[in-house]
Amino acid sequence: MPSLVPFEEIVHLFEEFDHTAWRLETQRGYATDRVSRNWARFQRGESLGYDPSSPWHASVREKTQQGKVFARVRLVDAPPTEGQRFLLASGLANVEAGEDIRNLHRTDAQRIGLPEFDFWLFDSRLLARFHIDDQGVTSGVELIDDAPAVLRACQARDAAWHHAVPTKEFQAQVPSTA
Repeated sequence: MPSLVPFEEIVHLFEEFDHTAWRLETQRGYATDRVSRNWARFQRGESLGYDPSSPWHASVREKTQQGKVFARVRLVDAPPTEGQRFLLASGLANVEAGEDIRNLHRTDAQRIGLPEFDFWLFDSRLLARFHIDDQGVTSGVELIDDAPAVLRACQARDAAWHHAVPTKEFQAQVPSTA
C-alpha cells in the first residue's frame, strides 16, 4: 500500500514549482466539485465566470505572469457526464486566469494508453498521484520522485497534450456545456 498524504499537505507545491505544473484529470466527476458554491450555480444554469479574487485564479495569474505554466488535460466521455459538463463550464475561468486546459475524449485516451488515474506533475520531476474512489472522493495523494514513474508520467503528458483540444474549441464541439 502506497504512503498517502492529504491533499492539503501538497498545496505548497503549487507555490514552489519552478517551471510547470501539469495535471491529467481522468474522473467522471469529483466530490469536491459537487460541494462547491459553483456547483449550485452550475445547476441553476448560471455562468461560472472568471473571479480575479479567487485564490486559484490569483495564483495561476501570478505564476503565469512570472512565465510559469499551469496546464492540464481533462478526459471527457461521450456524452459528457454531469461532472465533466461542470468542468467544461468552469474551465473557461481557469483559462482566463492563464491556465492552459485541453480536453480529450476518453476513447482517444484509452487508444493512446493514458493512465486511468489523476496526477499533477511538477517540473517533470515530482509526480503527485491522486487516489480517488468511485464516488470521486480523494483518499490521499502519493508523492513519487522515482525516475521511471516520473518518466512514464512525462510520456503520458506529452501524448495527452499532442491529442487534446483546447477548451474553447472543445466546447464548440459539445454545445450542451455552455
